[in-house]
Amino acid sequence: MFSPHHSLKDRPVTDDDSEVFRQAVSNAKRLEVEDRVASVKPKPKPRARFARADEAAVLAESLEDDIDAIEHGHGGALRYQRQSVGRRTMRKLTRGGYSVQAELDLHGMTLTEARARLRDFVQYSAQQGHLCVRIVHGKGLGSGERGPVLKSAVNSWLRRWDDVLAFVSTRQVDGGTGAVYVLLQRL
Repeated sequence: MFSPHHSLKDRPVTDDDSEVFRQAVSNAKRLEVEDRVASVKPKPKPRARFARADEAAVLAESLEDDIDAIEHGHGGALRYQRQSVGRRTMRKLTRGGYSVQAELDLHGMTLTEARARLRDFVQYSAQQGHLCVRIVHGKGLGSGERGPVLKSAVNSWLRRWDDVLAFVSTRQVDGGTGAVYVLLQRL
C-alpha cells in the first residue's frame, strides 16, 4: 500500500499501473515534429518605451542646435561668432580687451527664469548701445551627472538671438568657463 511519507518515485511501478496508463493515453494522437515546433511561440523582446522616448527627445533637441553648441556646451570653454565677426575682433574678445559695460548673474535661477532674464538683459543692453556685456552662468558643478544645465542653455539661447554677434568664455579672473563675454550688435 502507498504511504504518504514516501514519494511516488520510491514506489515500484506495477503491471496494473502500466495498464492504467496505457488505457489513459490510448486515444492520444502523436504530434508531428512540425506541430510541436509551431506551438512554441517565442517570447516578445522587451521594449524599453521610456528609453526610446528619451532617445527621441535627445535626437530632436540635437537637431535644433548646431554641432558647436553640442560639442562646446558641456564643461569646456564656449565660443561662437557670426560670419560677420572677424578673427581680430574674436581675439580681442577672448583676451578681455573690450570694456564690460553691464553684467548679469544667473546663479540660482530656473531655466525659465534665466531665459526670460537673459533675453531682457540682452535686448536692454543692445538698446543702451552696449558693445560688450558679461553673463555669469556658472560651471554647473552642482548639476551632477546632468552636466552644466544652465551653461548649455545659455550657449544655445545666445546663438539664436540676432542682438548677439559673438561670445566666448571669459578669462580666469572674470569667471573662466563659468561666464561669457558677449559682443552685442548696437541698435
